[in-house]
Amino acid sequence: MFESLTQRLSKTLNNLKGKGRLSEKNIKEALRDVRVALLEADVALPVVKAFLQQVQQRAIGQEVIGSLTPGQALIKVVRDELTLLMGEQCDELNLHAPAPVVVLMAGLQGSGKTTTAAKLAHLLMERNKKSIMLVSCDIYRPAAIKQLETLAEQVGAKFFPSDPTQKPVNIASAAIEQARNQFIDVLLVDTAGRLHIDDEMMDEIKELHAATQPTETLFVVDSMTGQDAAKTAKAFNDALPLTGVILTKTDGDARGGAALSVRHLTGKPIKFLGIGEKINALEPFYPDRLASRIIGQGDILTLIEEAERTVDKEHAEKFAGKLKKGKGFDLEDFRAQLIQMRNMGGVASLMDKIPGIDQIPEKAKGLVNDKEMGRMEAIINSMTTIERHNPVIVKGSRKRRIANGSGTQIQDVNRLLKQFTQMQKMFKQVSKKRGGMSGMMRGMKNKMPPGMRF
Repeated sequence: MFESLTQRLSKTLNNLKGKGRLSEKNIKEALRDVRVALLEADVALPVVKAFLQQVQQRAIGQEVIGSLTPGQALIKVVRDELTLLMGEQCDELNLHAPAPVVVLMAGLQGSGKTTTAAKLAHLLMERNKKSIMLVSCDIYRPAAIKQLETLAEQVGAKFFPSDPTQKPVNIASAAIEQARNQFIDVLLVDTAGRLHIDDEMMDEIKELHAATQPTETLFVVDSMTGQDAAKTAKAFNDALPLTGVILTKTDGDARGGAALSVRHLTGKPIKFLGIGEKINALEPFYPDRLASRIIGQGDILTLIEEAERTVDKEHAEKFAGKLKKGKGFDLEDFRAQLIQMRNMGGVASLMDKIPGIDQIPEKAKGLVNDKEMGRMEAIINSMTTIERHNPVIVKGSRKRRIANGSGTQIQDVNRLLKQFTQMQKMFKQVSKKRGGMSGMMRGMKNKMPPGMRF
């Protein structure tokens, strides 16, 4: 998300970074570029106007022009105003109400509401250690109930069965009663969507809201619809007392206009971002972190949190001990690193959070992708244990067997082995170089294999 906006803003702001003095003219020219970048990112015009007015007011005042480092000061102003525009802080779900806490999921058809309900269930079970029940009140879309039941089973949540012949209000009321009897912490209620907003749809969801009295009413909207996402959210907010918004499909949204418009137009916080198709591809929305990503400063905090949640600590300690003792880095270790990267959301998700990633050529970024990592893993999986521990024996007939077993070409096997050899040399320096791991990291930049070099 925000690829084009990040590139444009980074270029504009970096041009000002080294200047010892900024004039009112410099600032206005820079803000003209920012305006174009925001409009191209499909940010709503009223939002762009309000944002630029605030930035200009702070920039032309003493805050920037009177600063000893005006370029840096302007970057900070832009980041701060982006953060304010999106909500200033992370708005968490209110889970402190009496159990079961009812969360009502609303939205248009095709926004990813049902999948998002399951993703939210997974997140609350994993991070908040809550017991979850899912129920579908969508009696119109074929197989909607079955879809949610399958997803509930996949994430390990309880499921309350319903039937298309029942009334949505009756389904929800019965689910609340059962959740209460089973001491469930949170009940997620998936509602029916429509292809567009209509009176019948709104009347039904208002009735559901009145019957369930939800603690949270979340509007699920497809971020790829751009300004329309914010307008639809506003229409729902006028009809329902929304408590927050979930933006889905942000991994496929290169512009990001919805994320920058929703809060300003609705007054409601974005609470989560859907960042992929996997069941764990939902993350809390942190305005300050996203603002840093937009201006090309990355999101190290989220990277650290993801690593803490997903890294196999026992394996990491063994690996560190192995390197400390001077034992070689082998293909088993390489495969473990690839799996760890996948568990953290894949290459695309990681790259999005790396500071300065916008300055890397698109061609170079294109070489680093989840498909390539999957191919590498498949090749290693096709090797025997002996071959993984001792890759030098992989020659001729062994390469043909590995390529056939992994559905790849011999050239792919050769490329993997070459990249691995370069990484092996790099890890050998850990025990030799002064500074250990940090010494290795300093020398890593130009020694990463093609396709993995930043």
